This record gives sequence, structure tokens and C-alpha cells, in this order.
Amino acid sequence: MARRFAPPTTDEVTNLLRGVIDPELGSDVVDLGMARCLEITDDGRVLIEVKLTIGGCPLRAQIKKDIETRIATHPGVFAVKIEWGEMNSDERSATMAKARWNAKEKAADTAVPNTTRVLAIASGKGGVGKSSVTVNLAAAIAAQGYTVGVLDADIWGFSVPRMLGLDQRLEAEQNEATGRPMIQPNERRVGDGLLKVVSTGFLVENESTALMWRGLMLTKAVEQFLNDVAWGEMDYLLIDMPPGTGDVQMGLARMLPRTDMVIVTTPAVSAQKVAIRAADMARRSFLRVAGVIENMSEFICDHGESYALFGRGGGEALADEIGAPLLGRIPIEPAVADGGDTGEPVSLKGDGPAARAFRDIATLIITETVPPIQMAGCSARVESVTAVAVNRRTA
Repeated sequence: MARRFAPPTTDEVTNLLRGVIDPELGSDVVDLGMARCLEITDDGRVLIEVKLTIGGCPLRAQIKKDIETRIATHPGVFAVKIEWGEMNSDERSATMAKARWNAKEKAADTAVPNTTRVLAIASGKGGVGKSSVTVNLAAAIAAQGYTVGVLDADIWGFSVPRMLGLDQRLEAEQNEATGRPMIQPNERRVGDGLLKVVSTGFLVENESTALMWRGLMLTKAVEQFLNDVAWGEMDYLLIDMPPGTGDVQMGLARMLPRTDMVIVTTPAVSAQKVAIRAADMARRSFLRVAGVIENMSEFICDHGESYALFGRGGGEALADEIGAPLLGRIPIEPAVADGGDTGEPVSLKGDGPAARAFRDIATLIITETVPPIQMAGCSARVESVTAVAVNRRTA
């Protein structure tokens, strides 16, 4: 069978690798000299060389998964193989020096910690329940004991504050480290977890106020939410994206290249065909599509009979076409809308099919699709090894 796509170029692979961040050293693996493309075959097999700072680095599995999933986002990639190595003392010293220089001289691109997993919840069109999915997934992940940020990037169509039952205005406090005021996100405790929420809905007098902003202002607003918010430590940041493939989406890809995208669609063929554009934008921006969620999949009556009100198979068809997993199907259920209207996400207290589906998807994200980064003290061990090598040379 003929291949549909040409294999990637070396520059394309390198750009994809730049989306892989060493969570402890705080820079991408290309900038740190840890990874490079060795070979690309005509049938789409990509060989990557990765040199770890220390052979027993506990972050090896994390780096492996990130590299494989990033490179695999290119449609011309058939397989990814990693050739592992270990840096010598000079290479380790250069990598650590580069990491220190970056930390000292280069201002952070955003205030979102490098250890935070970023999920952009996107769609090709409006009306597919993207905000509802964002809120319920964030709440379900937080309920498992994680700290989850929620950024309402749907500047015109903000609805996250109401769905989470929050209405406080955003305030700013002076940051001692930077010497400038930082916006404090509104917070909500969820069991042992915590939600940190930022939205333009916290900037207006009431929910009916229209924000008449042009494209440049939208991008600047998202930049401010990423740069000037005191997010603090977070396990996840879920971003409720506006529909489409415009300025906000392109700005996010530039500012947070490590973002994973989750695409929401309905079973309708029309929604599925439009959602493909969001996946194409992710590919062109070197973002990984982590999966697809089919919302409003069917209505289940009290007698257990199911009715496909919007058709069948749109989510699975989209997942197959873009080569991403189908994370789950959310049925139509009045409790979902009621939870959004009252500020109590159904994923927290509901026991119906929709609540269970949200919780199952959240568990899948945590355990398999985008697991949280487990810090294991790699750089401390590198410093120790480097110090021993220096002492040996000067002894």
C-alpha cells in the first residue's frame, strides 16, 4: 500500500523534539544537547539519539514517552526508535551550565511550571460541549488529589466561572521574586485536590457583559493569563479553547509548545469533519493530539433504551482518521447541564452514565494518556556526579 504522507524532514523532527521539556532542568532536550535526529528512512522510521545526564536517570521513562508521542504526531512517521547513551563528564558539565544559564539569564516563557502537564481542550466548531468537558475533567482529576489549573481561553464565550460556581473578581498581589504584581487565580477545593481558575468572566461586572475585542487583544489576554498569573505548582493545566483555529490557538502553540490537545466532537458527521481542522492545526503547530472525546454520544432513557439523537460513530471516525485514541463517549444527560448551571460539575457527585464516563476518562488521562510528571531528583544526582569528576581532575 502506498504511503499517504512523506516522511518528516530533519528540521521537522528537531522542532518536534523542542516540545519535549526536561522537567527538572527546565529547557527542551534539543537546547540542552540531550537529543538529536540520527536517521529518517524513506518509509517513515525515525531514529533519535538521546544522551541522559546519568545512566540511571529516573526520568528516562518520562522522556522516552514524551519523545515517542511527540514525533509520532507527524503523519509521515511510521515508527520511532530511541538509541540511548550517557553523557561524559564534559557533556554533563556543558548541559548543567546551559541549564543554569537559562534559569539565570532567560526569563520564563510563561508562569506555568515545566512540571505541569498542559491539556488544550479544543474543537473545530462551537456547540459541542467543550467547556462542559473541560470543567468536568478538571474536577474529576482534582478529585483524585491533584492540583489542576483551569484557563478559560474562550475569551468571548466564557462560561467556566458559572460551571464551577465561582464569581470572585481576580486580584493581583506583588510578587517578591519578580518585583511586579501577579494575578491570583480563584481557587476551589475538591476533596484532597485543588482547582485554580482564571477567566475573563472574573473581569466583568456580570455574565451578560459582552467583550468586544479584536483578534490581537484576544491573543494578548491569553499571553497575560500565561505570563502574569501566579499559577504556582500544578500537576495539570486544562485550557478551554475557543472554537476554530485562529489567533488564540496559534498563540498557545507558540507559548506552550509542550501542550497536548484533546479534541471534542459530537457523533454528527458534520462536527467530525470540522474537528479534523483542529487536529490539522495541532499537527502544523507540532502539538500532540492526545485523544478524542465524543460528547452527546446518545441519550439513555430511564428504561435503559439508548437513542443516537445526533448520529453514530463521529468520535471513532475522527480518532481513526487522525491516528489518536478515542478516550471515551459522554452520553446526553440532564444532570450534566444542571451541574453546569448550579456550579456543581456532575463528575464530582453524579452517579449516572455521564458522571462515570467523565471519571473514567480522567483516570485514563492520569494513568496512561498524559500521566503527571514524577520528579525524582535527577539534577541533584548529576550535580553529585559532576562534582566527583571535577574533584578527580583537580586532585
